[in-house]
Amino acid sequence: MASMKDVAKLAVVSTSTVSHVINKSRYVSEEITERVLKAAKQLNYSPSALARSLKTNRTRTIGLLLTTSTNPFFAEVVKGVERRCYEQNYNLILCNSEGDETRMKASVNTLLERRVDGLILLCSTLEGQHLDVFDCYKDIPTVVMDWGDTHFPSDKIKDNSHLGGYMATQYLIEHGHKKIACITGPLDRQQAQQRFNGFKQALKEAGLALQQQWIIPSNFECDGGYEAFNTLLASSELPSAIFVCNDMMAMGVINAAHKKGIRVPEDISLIGYDDVDIAKYMVPALTTIHQPKFRLGSTAVDTLLKRIENKDALLKQVQLEPTLVIRNSVKTI
Repeated sequence: MASMKDVAKLAVVSTSTVSHVINKSRYVSEEITERVLKAAKQLNYSPSALARSLKTNRTRTIGLLLTTSTNPFFAEVVKGVERRCYEQNYNLILCNSEGDETRMKASVNTLLERRVDGLILLCSTLEGQHLDVFDCYKDIPTVVMDWGDTHFPSDKIKDNSHLGGYMATQYLIEHGHKKIACITGPLDRQQAQQRFNGFKQALKEAGLALQQQWIIPSNFECDGGYEAFNTLLASSELPSAIFVCNDMMAMGVINAAHKKGIRVPEDISLIGYDDVDIAKYMVPALTTIHQPKFRLGSTAVDTLLKRIENKDALLKQVQLEPTLVIRNSVKTI
C-alpha cells in the first residue's frame, strides 16, 4: 500500500506538501496540487482514516444505540440517521441494546473505544433508568430521541405526542363517536403518557366521560394490541371506536377483531399513531397520526453535529409536529 512518502517522492515534493494537498489545510499552487493528486491516483494512495483522526481528534463517526423491536418505526428513523450521516460524510456504527442496561453499557464502551465523535440514543425502553455509564462519559456529545428527562447532558428530539393523541381522539369525536377506548403504550414512558394525556384532554373538552374499563395499557407491539383487544371484549360493552397509540398495536387489534368476526370500521373504528409505511397496506388502510420518522433521524444527526462543533452551547430540545393521515379505518356515525 502506497504511503504519503511514496506520493511525495513521485510528485517531487515534500511530505508536508502532500499532507496540505490531501487535507486542504493550506494553500498550495494549482500546478503542485495537480501533480500531487496525479501521483496519488497513479499509486492508488488512500489517506489513513486512523492517522487523520489522531491528528484532528475526530473520526467522523457517530454511534447509534437502538432498542430491538418488530416495529418498523425504528427502521424508518434509522434510515433518516443513516442518510444524513452519508450526506455529511460521517460513518455510522449501529448497536442494539435490546432494552438492557448492561448491554447498553457494553455498547457505549465499544463505541468510545472506536472513538466515535458522538452518540444518538433511541432506547426508550430504558427511559427513567439511571444509566451509570453516562456518569463516566459526561463529555461525549449525546442526542436522545423520544425520551423524557435524562440524568446526563443531552440534546433531545421528540414528536409532540400530546398534540398527536389529542388530534386522533378529536377526529373520532368529530365523526360522531362518543364511546371511545384507548389502548395505550407503557405508561411509564413519556411518549405513551403524553398520547394518553392528549386523549383525555379531547374527551374532557367534548364533555365525554373517561371510561376506565376502556383504558388498556399495552406494549407498543402487535401482540400487545391483539391481547388488549381481547381484554376489551371482556368488558360489559364494546366502544364504537379505539385510539390505538401506535400502528403496530393497531395491526394486532385488526387481526384480533377479524378472528372474532368484528369488522373494521363497520363494527368498530380504529385510529393509530406513527404512520409506519405498512399502515397504508393494512386492511382496511389505517387512519393514523403521522410522525415524521425520517426527519426525526436526520434532525438528530444535525443536532449532534452542532453539539460536536460547540460542546458548550445550551442544550436544545427540538419538537416535531404530527399530522393526521385519513384512510379507511374510521366511519362516521
